[in-house]
Amino acid sequence: MLLSACTFGVPIGGQTVSSEPLTKSKYGNPSSYIVMGERYYVMDSAEGFTQRGIASWYGPDFHGKRTSSGDTYNMHAMTAAHKTLPIPVYVKVKNLQNGKTAVVLVNDRGPFVDDRIIDLSYAAASKLGVVGPGTAKVEIVALDPSGKISRAPVRAIPFEPELQQSANMFIQLGSFSSEDNALKLSNELEVKNESAIVIKQVETEDGALFRVQIGPLLDLSEASSIQKRLNRKGYKDAHIVIDDET
Repeated sequence: MLLSACTFGVPIGGQTVSSEPLTKSKYGNPSSYIVMGERYYVMDSAEGFTQRGIASWYGPDFHGKRTSSGDTYNMHAMTAAHKTLPIPVYVKVKNLQNGKTAVVLVNDRGPFVDDRIIDLSYAAASKLGVVGPGTAKVEIVALDPSGKISRAPVRAIPFEPELQQSANMFIQLGSFSSEDNALKLSNELEVKNESAIVIKQVETEDGALFRVQIGPLLDLSEASSIQKRLNRKGYKDAHIVIDDET
């Protein structure tokens, strides 16, 4: 983030991020909000946040208009929009298709399209090589104001399964006799930006159970990090299981 008004900062790949603490914006941070009939829950903290998905960009049609944070949108600044991260917050964005990276300041809400996780400014999209194709698969990682990852990030679940056969660790959030209840919890988790959600049907003496889990995960460190994140989101029953542990 090129901040001409800042004398001190930490360079990241040719960009400079202000070392001053970010103050949560007065605007754009409700506990939840509804767009097109969908409710989104704003995160209290971006600590440890990482996500993979599709990035898009927005440009001239929004240039000069007010963002959700109250800032004026400048398509030539390194900014972005996200549906649920607290704003403002710095994130590092990596284009998984060409390896290019950029640091952007999230100060707006969006994109409100099902398969997209972040809307980049024209400048950020240009740096990442997204302007031409319009969208790209990306990884985003939250940073603290010093330009460091806020803590060791949870491994982002890849688009295609690349895990070894031995990976059999999961976080379990619920076990239901009703598949509808399992689907309801799964959908709720997706709204709260959780990924790699699976519903496992297990036959027991009392009938079928539908278990809502996240994974598979490679090690205990990763599983513990995800469990803590889910606990902060209110899922106090989230616990680590091995394969089909009962």
